[in-house]
Amino acid sequence: MMTLQNIILIITGTTTALSAGVFYTWSCAVIPGMARLSNTEYIRAMQSFNSAIQNPIFFISFLGTAVLLPVCSYLHYNPVITNRFWFLLAATIIYLIGVLGVTIFGNIPLNENLAGFNLQTALPETIALQRTKFEIPWNNLNTIRTVSSILAIILVIIACIKAES
Repeated sequence: MMTLQNIILIITGTTTALSAGVFYTWSCAVIPGMARLSNTEYIRAMQSFNSAIQNPIFFISFLGTAVLLPVCSYLHYNPVITNRFWFLLAATIIYLIGVLGVTIFGNIPLNENLAGFNLQTALPETIALQRTKFEIPWNNLNTIRTVSSILAIILVIIACIKAES
């Protein structure tokens, strides 16, 4: 039956899947492709990507999921707590810590530091050092976001198909 609960569950699953898809694509295609670039090309590309991703379409899925998962969990909370609620609550916790938290406290500070780096005036050694300080930590944090977002969508899918018991 199409209740408000179920409509929000479907929307939540969609936004969670879109977020997981972004991080998965970065892990499978963008990061390996970026590794092939020279230091200057790498820094320039990451500065461009980090600026471009700050757009309403991305924010709808990324931040929408951070809002919808707790709302969806709350809507499935009843005096008799169901398995669906527990799966949604677990997805919420994993997403808020492993995706949103890692992004806010890990990736964004690295991105901001990189945004302030002036490629025009930097020496090749400084550019190489900047890449080293950025690339490995950022990639490791993205792996955490990828795994967390995939776990979150798996839990939302299980919640979607799990009977209300």
